[in-house]
Amino acid sequence: MELVEERPYRLRIDPQREMRVPGVVFASRELLRDAEKSLEQVVNVATLPGIVGASYAMPDIHWGYGFPIGGVAATDIEQGGVVSPGGVGFDISCGVRLLAADCDRRALEPGLSALMDGLGRDTPRGAGPGAAWHLSSTGRLKRVLEGGSRYAVEEGHGEPGDLRRCEDRGAVPEADVTQVSERALQRGLGQVGSLGGGNHFLEVQEVAEVYDEPVAAAFGLALGQVCVMIHCGSRGLGHQVCTDHVRAMDRAMSRYGIKVPDRQLACAPVDSPEGRAYLGAMAAAANYGRANRQLLGEVARRIFRREAGAGLTLVYDVSHNLAKIETHMVNGKPRTLCVHRKGATRALPPGHPDLPEDLREAGQPVLIPGTMGTASYVLTGVPGGDAFHSTCHGAGRVLSRHAAVRVVRGRELRSRLEARGIVVRGSSLQGLAEEAPEAYKDVSAVVEASEGAGLCRKVVRLVPLGVVKG
Repeated sequence: MELVEERPYRLRIDPQREMRVPGVVFASRELLRDAEKSLEQVVNVATLPGIVGASYAMPDIHWGYGFPIGGVAATDIEQGGVVSPGGVGFDISCGVRLLAADCDRRALEPGLSALMDGLGRDTPRGAGPGAAWHLSSTGRLKRVLEGGSRYAVEEGHGEPGDLRRCEDRGAVPEADVTQVSERALQRGLGQVGSLGGGNHFLEVQEVAEVYDEPVAAAFGLALGQVCVMIHCGSRGLGHQVCTDHVRAMDRAMSRYGIKVPDRQLACAPVDSPEGRAYLGAMAAAANYGRANRQLLGEVARRIFRREAGAGLTLVYDVSHNLAKIETHMVNGKPRTLCVHRKGATRALPPGHPDLPEDLREAGQPVLIPGTMGTASYVLTGVPGGDAFHSTCHGAGRVLSRHAAVRVVRGRELRSRLEARGIVVRGSSLQGLAEEAPEAYKDVSAVVEASEGAGLCRKVVRLVPLGVVKG
């Protein structure tokens, strides 16, 4: 596949076969060494009805279901634009929450091991049931699906100020609980406030480097400060919502005359019964994801107060698996688009009306988790950001979980991390090995490419002190 370098960190795939728009990949060639399969997915996405601009891919691109992970695509609703569950993924509203502590590393260090013991013990994690919030009925769960973090805060799980620093003020308003199946409800009932497994984590971190002090101060971050980063999503409920609606759209495509090169791109017009049903169910699952991170943040607050006498303030909470109805300029005219971001983070620029007032001059905090033992970043949106104000979401896998286990032993990895002073609390040694740093791209190179492509700007770099893994 020919990649034409338009400028540093911006490569183009010219339209071929049934492509309606070009592919645009924001990356260095080094970051794309093993990306042949995922680049083919970029081409496939470019065939979707109503797609505008380009089929975009972020520097952390890797193979996914239908869409590549790190994929962004927008469709024009008035021009028959479609919505595709594969453009969101199975972990709907998977995202990141960052909280800042009112202490620095030196104050925390003597009690770090006890703090991590408490976080490891009290943070529900793993593949099965387990929750910080035990709901008594599906009626209560439906309130979560409608209200997200807002409902959690109303019920005493958080502070009112949290909502100001959440994407969508803590809840997607278009949730339609009637489009969530009974099977999805049952899978979600016992998991509100849980990490799950895989690449999800709760990490205690230190601000190791500040690139932009005024913006960092606006975010509430300073050199040496301790933070907590939480990465998780909508658990079994979100997975079931995606499964249900992929099947429904696969059955419906022929009625709309839609043909796709990969059945995993099953889709329907946004303004169709199937499209509206999916968007309503997706919003409900997104609200579950928001509430999930809200509850895990409250667990961290409780343990920090008890073990360290420290408080935690929310910096921001943002999703990186979502489809949103947004207005953007297309060919000089404002158009209403369905913007799919799968493994990509919205990065709103300074002055954007969707930002809370205290962040409007600085831009949106963009939270980029790294891998165990490396680093994470906080970025901010920039004026004129490409790909509908989107950027990367993390490091991006280069090894499957099976391949990672063949390369790294969990016990050796834990010893290596602890030798560097990083306290590890993992559910299993195999789970640690599956998420070894060797399984991922270099997150610093991914961030450099994102910034170099003009998608965002660095604010701070965070390094791990301790990690809780599912």
